[in-house]
Amino acid sequence: MSHVLAIDQGTTSTRAIVFDVTGTVVSSGQLEHTQILPRPGWVEHDPRELWRNTQEVIGLALARADLTRHDIAAVGITNQRETTVVWDRATGEPIYNAIVWQDTRTQHIVDRLAADGGVDRFRDDTGLPLATYFSATKISWILDHVEGARERAVSGDLLFGTTDCWVVWNLTGGPDGGVHVTDVTNASRTLLMDLHTLEWDDALLQAFDIPRAMLPEIRSSSEVVGQVESSSLLREVPIAGILGDQQAAAFGQVAFEAGDSKNTYGTGNFLLVNTGETVVHSANGLITTVAYRIGDQSPRYALEGSVAVTGSLVQWLRDGLGIIQSADEIEPLAASVPDSGGAVIVPAFSGLFAPYWRPDARGAILGLTRFVTRAHLARAALEAVAFQTRDVLEAADADAGVSVVELRVDGGMVRNDLLMQLQADVLGIPVVRPVVTETTALGAAYAAGLAVGVWSGLDDLRARWREDRRWEPSINDDRRAELRRTWHKAVERTFGWIDS
Repeated sequence: MSHVLAIDQGTTSTRAIVFDVTGTVVSSGQLEHTQILPRPGWVEHDPRELWRNTQEVIGLALARADLTRHDIAAVGITNQRETTVVWDRATGEPIYNAIVWQDTRTQHIVDRLAADGGVDRFRDDTGLPLATYFSATKISWILDHVEGARERAVSGDLLFGTTDCWVVWNLTGGPDGGVHVTDVTNASRTLLMDLHTLEWDDALLQAFDIPRAMLPEIRSSSEVVGQVESSSLLREVPIAGILGDQQAAAFGQVAFEAGDSKNTYGTGNFLLVNTGETVVHSANGLITTVAYRIGDQSPRYALEGSVAVTGSLVQWLRDGLGIIQSADEIEPLAASVPDSGGAVIVPAFSGLFAPYWRPDARGAILGLTRFVTRAHLARAALEAVAFQTRDVLEAADADAGVSVVELRVDGGMVRNDLLMQLQADVLGIPVVRPVVTETTALGAAYAAGLAVGVWSGLDDLRARWREDRRWEPSINDDRRAELRRTWHKAVERTFGWIDS
């Protein structure tokens, strides 16, 4: 059994990827799910659809690899973090759609709690600012707005989980003995776990009015938490790894030690810088999170810069504006012009995340003239991804006290060579893409394989990382500074758009 299967339950799709012992992709299956947008600022998913798609992509991946459960040593899970599911313990039925991490409907809860101590009220314990981004306010909203939910939660009839928890519970039997667990990385994104004890905190639960009975058990990122139940194609295969998607990408990029970093380009962009066993609190708008924990070893921590809208900006150009028909069209379209023609896009669709944390911001397209075409807007969209990454990398450099000398990248957008060149130009440092760009799923596979002995240790994993391509900066410092000034001017124009 020299293969590991990773399930990547992401924001726009669910994938299953089979890796062999060398860390090479053998096969995969992928299905997109519906983005439910009931009102401005609201983003939901149907948890039933997520589970159906999970089952189907497992079958696709196994069939395409011509493998069975007997070939799979372990299953690893990685997931969109913070997205909140509440379901009935006895029936397995969700009581409301999953509220996605991008959703901003709970700002009134944030404002109420921040009135006593500000947005950093819980930062010392959790590493996080008060923000709609995290799970706690989403749980509170569901309990307050679904009839009878709070009473059922208090009585122990309802369960909460991020989507890793939802997938594991269903894989291990659901209402018939499903295992209700999450890992430390996902728990660290809820605003309910103490970073130092790695336990749910009673004071935080009381502040958000969330019953402890709803919460899953917190486990390590790499350990056997259960086995797949008998009706699945993977029956009796151990589930041995769970990591939130960005921590999984860092694990797949072998960013195991203090100072190691990575940047993932997905629905949003997420920069992680490992800080080792030390909890480092940011003075520059980043958040502190758990990077991973292996078995009963000490946890490793990280600073993270979270950008809400990058890949989803391309999706909006496709689905919202019809500028492109498929995501792959954006690179040749953007490359057909030498620059953005003066146009700047600030995609603050859900406010601005790190390092600004401005929920009052909204998206804007600035610098428009009659000269600007859809090609210029396509290029401006790619530049927005690069500039947002520069903002969080500068904050990370300031917090860590040292400068990142090269940026390791991964995620779906790194196949866009033009974007990678723009990123190197904006940063002024090399950008490096690994041979295996599916590092989120790879990280989950690595965590699971470590727990069951497919790989011997972290050094074994480090030896498998390989560089695919490197981009060097191609513009001078004066041009870089000019572009950055224009970007920051545009960002400031988006502040204060929402009055309440």
